[in-house]
Amino acid sequence: MNKGNFPAVALALLIATGAIGGGIWHFRKNAVSPVALQPGQSNSGQSGPAKTNPKISTQLTLLGDTFSGYSTFRNNEFQAALAEVGIGLRYADEFDQAKRAENLSEGKADILVTTLDQYLKQRPRGKIVGLIDRTVGADAVVLNTQKYPNLNSLQDLDELIQQAQAQGETLSIAYAGDTPSEYLATILDIRFEGFELDDFEKILVADASEAWDLMQDPSQNVAIAVLWEPYVTQARQKGYTVVLSSNDAQDSIIDVIVAANPLIQSKPEVVSAFLEAYYQRIDANVQNASQFQLQIAEDGGLSSTDANAVLQGIDFFTAAEAQNWMLDNTLRRRIEAISTVLVRSGLLQKIPPKPENLYNTQLLTTAALNTQLLIDQVRGDNPELAQQLAGGRSGTAAPIPQVSISEVQAAPDIGNLEIQGNVEFGVGSSQLTEVGQQTLEGLAKEIQEFNPQTVAVRVIGHTSKTGSAAINQSISQQRAQVVADYLVGKGIIHTIVAEGKGFSELIPNISPTDVRNQRTQIRLVRIDSAG
Repeated sequence: MNKGNFPAVALALLIATGAIGGGIWHFRKNAVSPVALQPGQSNSGQSGPAKTNPKISTQLTLLGDTFSGYSTFRNNEFQAALAEVGIGLRYADEFDQAKRAENLSEGKADILVTTLDQYLKQRPRGKIVGLIDRTVGADAVVLNTQKYPNLNSLQDLDELIQQAQAQGETLSIAYAGDTPSEYLATILDIRFEGFELDDFEKILVADASEAWDLMQDPSQNVAIAVLWEPYVTQARQKGYTVVLSSNDAQDSIIDVIVAANPLIQSKPEVVSAFLEAYYQRIDANVQNASQFQLQIAEDGGLSSTDANAVLQGIDFFTAAEAQNWMLDNTLRRRIEAISTVLVRSGLLQKIPPKPENLYNTQLLTTAALNTQLLIDQVRGDNPELAQQLAGGRSGTAAPIPQVSISEVQAAPDIGNLEIQGNVEFGVGSSQLTEVGQQTLEGLAKEIQEFNPQTVAVRVIGHTSKTGSAAINQSISQQRAQVVADYLVGKGIIHTIVAEGKGFSELIPNISPTDVRNQRTQIRLVRIDSAG
């Protein structure tokens, strides 16, 4: 949908404030600006007397935005199904994430849909009662723009930033604030060497189409753009470098359903009925992907091709999978991991001490049981569909790609991980010190945040220029192998290649004998171009 369909005044306000919410979202013809909800306001955002329906006994207000993954909540058939069980639903767009949370906390809304990172950041007075989706490549960081065509990995940034500064320029990064785009940029900031958001001029856009236009304009200093579908697919088709996507940083962008505490406490049966109707619609869409594609196309005013690109980048949770995530502590671990990113970036004060208190596992019971009954019904005739209904697009984890050492070494670089601490060895040896082991334990947890199907790891050992080249080459190889073996012992399943460089790649502008040359780099590389 062309962003010109969005009210001009509202768009100007959003650009000025950076108050944009959502993820892979598109402007709809009936999209409304951030609103203060008033009694009698309809789900299209138009004020007026509410339509009465004798079947409706409970009226719910749900706040979201124009993200395609929320299209079911706006769907007429879904709202009609809710009406059949006595629930009226009023959907309104509220792009300001803080305002969305505030409205829920103040009783102006009953349910909100948002990303998990925004829920943790804004902390509305409500609990997670359902999981909507996770994006699997639909959001991505794109490099080698028209102005900087030779920037193909994050490790090349240092030199480029220095060159720009020498010319009195500042590189720019374009993304939408308070969206998964900003969260991906935050991941780059805290996890990769050489990437500091503060080094860039931040251009906050209202839509991915604006970031897409900026990165193709050589008069702009845009070095990096964070896009969402269908522009990620278009970037790949035009040969731009997708350096990191939400498929690489797996399970980093998750959308959730949050119900207000008073609603959970006073009408839990209404929340359960709402979830049951929602997940029945999702089950139907899983069984008929063309129906889902049509729904997304109509909701966003997209072509069939663009709607398919959006759908391919989103993995929707069924009730059975959502319940499993809650019961087997997967959701708790995701809360901890995402909270860690927010804390390290200064966006959150501390990791929630009891993440399990942030979600309610009971309200999904009926919806999950319905999905399980459907799984049992189709398993005999269609085991693949049964797997999809049980969990994710394939239902089973994809195998780790079999790649050779030379293929990993030749793979496109993503960047070097920022190492928190020192990978220390004994003097003149390849034995890790206690400090080195502690550093690698933390590093193992960071590597596990990346998808082993799309990302491999190069462990590169370096020495200072003291002693013979042969001895230094040998000890650097031994140390790199010790690090690789230690990471494997900590549960890393990614393909890992150990490489010794001796003193062949000394740090510029310091003495060759400086101890800082004795270092270990953990470099992530892309082994799947579709990541």
